[in-house]
Amino acid sequence: MRVPARKLLDTTTPRGKHVLSRLKREIVVWLATTNPNGRPLVVPVWFLFDGGTFLIYSVPGQKVRNIGRNPLVALQLNSNPEGGDVVRVAGKAQLLKRQPPAYKVPAYIRKYRSLIKSYGWTPESFSADYRIPIRVRPTKFQG
Repeated sequence: MRVPARKLLDTTTPRGKHVLSRLKREIVVWLATTNPNGRPLVVPVWFLFDGGTFLIYSVPGQKVRNIGRNPLVALQLNSNPEGGDVVRVAGKAQLLKRQPPAYKVPAYIRKYRSLIKSYGWTPESFSADYRIPIRVRPTKFQG
């Protein structure tokens, strides 16, 4: 049985409210996957947290291959300069087959439009490069 992320993250507490606020406003989350030999790969990714799951778009590459072999992942937001305010999320990733491209997800484009433009992409060209949609369902929030 899946436990909804809303139940894993108690947003009635000050800490839960703070974590939710960060998940909605942060630009980058660090995604950790492991290769077949158990070696970790930790990379920054853009994401959209909808209150229950994380939506990430990726170029084809090692992290996608790692998720295909082992869907257990970890996500972590940047800490504050002193190393505090840590937010870690354990989860299970799924490579999506029927997810619209990023440019057809209004909330994702609202969040990243200026960054997409600053890198010389249009929403459509970004979506052509970052064409692998990944959904991460949290199993545990820490920090």
